[in-house]
Amino acid sequence: MSDEISIIRASENNLKDLSLKIPKKKITVFTGVSGSGKSSLCLDTIAAESRRELNETFPSFIQQYLPKYGRPKVEHMENMPVTIVIDQKKPAANTRSTVGTYTDIYALLRLLFSRVGEPFIGYSDTFSFNHPAGSCPRCDGLGTVTELDIHKLVDFNKCLNDEDVIHFPTFTTGAWRWKRYAYSGLFDLDKKIKDYTQEELDLFLYSPQIRLKNPPSNWPKSAKFEGMYPRMYRSIITTKEGKRQQKVLDKMISTFECPDCHGTRVNEKVRSCRINGKNIADVVEMPISEAVHFINSIDNPLAVDIKRELIKRLQALNDIGLGYLSLSRGTGTLSGGEAQRIKIAKYINSALTDMAYVLDEPSVGLHPQDIARLKKSLRHLRDHGNTILIVEHHREIIAMADHIVDMGPQAGSNGGEITFQGSYADLLKSDTITGKMLQYKSSIKKNIRKPTCFSHIQNADLHNLKNLSVDIPQGVLTVIAGVAGSGKSSLMEYFQNHCEKEVIFIGQKNIGINLRSTPATYLNISDTIRKLFAHESKSNMQLFSFNSKGACPACGGKGIIVSDMAFMESIETVCDVCHGTRYSAEALRSKYRGKNIAEVMDMSVDEAIAFFPEQPFLSQLRALNRVGLGYLHLNQSMSTLSGGELQRIKLADQLHRRGEIFILDEPTDGLHLDDIHKLLQLFNEMTDEGNTLILIEHSLDVMKEADYIIELGPGGGESGGDLLFAGTIPELLHCEESVTRPYLIESLPVGNQQR
Repeated sequence: MSDEISIIRASENNLKDLSLKIPKKKITVFTGVSGSGKSSLCLDTIAAESRRELNETFPSFIQQYLPKYGRPKVEHMENMPVTIVIDQKKPAANTRSTVGTYTDIYALLRLLFSRVGEPFIGYSDTFSFNHPAGSCPRCDGLGTVTELDIHKLVDFNKCLNDEDVIHFPTFTTGAWRWKRYAYSGLFDLDKKIKDYTQEELDLFLYSPQIRLKNPPSNWPKSAKFEGMYPRMYRSIITTKEGKRQQKVLDKMISTFECPDCHGTRVNEKVRSCRINGKNIADVVEMPISEAVHFINSIDNPLAVDIKRELIKRLQALNDIGLGYLSLSRGTGTLSGGEAQRIKIAKYINSALTDMAYVLDEPSVGLHPQDIARLKKSLRHLRDHGNTILIVEHHREIIAMADHIVDMGPQAGSNGGEITFQGSYADLLKSDTITGKMLQYKSSIKKNIRKPTCFSHIQNADLHNLKNLSVDIPQGVLTVIAGVAGSGKSSLMEYFQNHCEKEVIFIGQKNIGINLRSTPATYLNISDTIRKLFAHESKSNMQLFSFNSKGACPACGGKGIIVSDMAFMESIETVCDVCHGTRYSAEALRSKYRGKNIAEVMDMSVDEAIAFFPEQPFLSQLRALNRVGLGYLHLNQSMSTLSGGELQRIKLADQLHRRGEIFILDEPTDGLHLDDIHKLLQLFNEMTDEGNTLILIEHSLDVMKEADYIIELGPGGGESGGDLLFAGTIPELLHCEESVTRPYLIESLPVGNQQR
């Protein structure tokens, strides 16, 4: 039927020849424990094939510039709509990109001010901080100024012939950049810089690029002379080289709010143009919820059309729970969940229909109050005539689904099967792990730990915190709660900076991985495994590395052969010599306890624990198992892992610590309800071992397991930053000011019994 998407025999990653039908123009949620195959089916098969086939509709010349999507392992797919993936990847970091520019709302605001702002100062481009007519001349539209302390870069008590006269790697005495000054013929190389005449000092420090009239013979013919200041700003501070040498630069530069535009990015002329007493800089600084009221208050007939479009876009952001953001907020400062919700709001107003939208855990980072807004937005997207496919663990999102596909029964090689398909009501009656966990309502724990002492925070004012004072307990499990943007992360950042003890912060950001990083390389056990094979076969250990002597000669250790098809997409085929193992025949002939190197490195962590019962790295493998990552393969690329999985790998690396203070930022992100309960067991064990655990969390199941809870709010952004409650969970149930309280009460079993 054309009203269903058909997938026949999908076997991507751990999928076991799955065939299924998914209803169109409905919300389908894919559930299952972590590693069960949800993303493999929804993202790596359905979305990847749709995007690949869409790319093939373009001329071959255009295709070479489009993102490449490999052909997923699926026999056949039918009735597939064009698919848009709304993931949690943040827009590319760019100092000139804001929420306003990313959503195109700023372009509409510029048009509005050019039409009805008074006095009239010019057309739309005049109001852009990315245009010479509108940008602040001091900061060039960045809102911040970077100043170089020349005395920390140059030693004025030395001459150019002295060692270490310029304190930057590529300017060291004898280096090529040093030669641009020493070989210019403009300076006495034995004269101290502090003794230069004013003319010499101006040349040395401030000269723009100039061609020398009669340069010495050792001066390069094509070179231009340039002073230290312009050269550092042009070729170091604003370039990739500056990022590589950031630690060196940090000692000699300072960045602060532009004193001319006060961080607004626009010049005085732009700031003079107002509507109802507000200029464009004032409007973009408002929380989006306030900006909606301001736009509604404009009654100029010339603004009618622009007002309608602005309200539509601003309201979409407000409705999805982002009303606390300002349009001036840099996109680089957004969380993954915020970036994803901005994308959802963007598509809600799209005229496109009959599309498929794939969302990867849109509930991440959301308080139960915010979930209600998200559900409304997702239904709006569906009711516009679109198919919504969601990978999700949150109870409320699963409950709203028109159709559910539950994956399992376990993770990794024990997953990849469909354990249930149907409605939410039928899932609750099923015998699957997901069905059982959705029916289960945990109660508040009875044995609440007593704090050993408290850390006192006085008048914290970081970001949106409003002179907040609170005592943070030690020796217990504490949850920091509150709606998105309420100040939870700001409070923890302030605590880290002012805590007398070292604090171990475990977030979800990158852990310095690359395409060749695997759990085995991260745990530093690859060489130990190679030594075992080398000892057994009396060979060189390099024979057991596909990056060295052990590489398959046909594919060079890649496991695939890439055929360049000029303008057309390159064709990747599994190497028919090593069959994708990456190793040479000689390496594969050697065995350790009946397994070759490829078979051992392809083991899951759990399989490796059973295979290496007496090896010194067993404790590291068990640590990964304790944090719920036993399904990962030793040779799995860590670039394929989610933020939550990377976070738990970092946690596994710290499990041996005792008496420490840990802060974990939303550790249950991406976890099935069953996995959350396993992780809570670990957190309780860590606390019982003498550690202090502080969790920034939205999960009600985690809150019910806490010894202490601190709630911030009541809203996000300017509406947040206040302390609503600090105490135990039973005490919270009687706090009228708490935003979390009604959701917590609703999640309790009948009778609200403590256990």
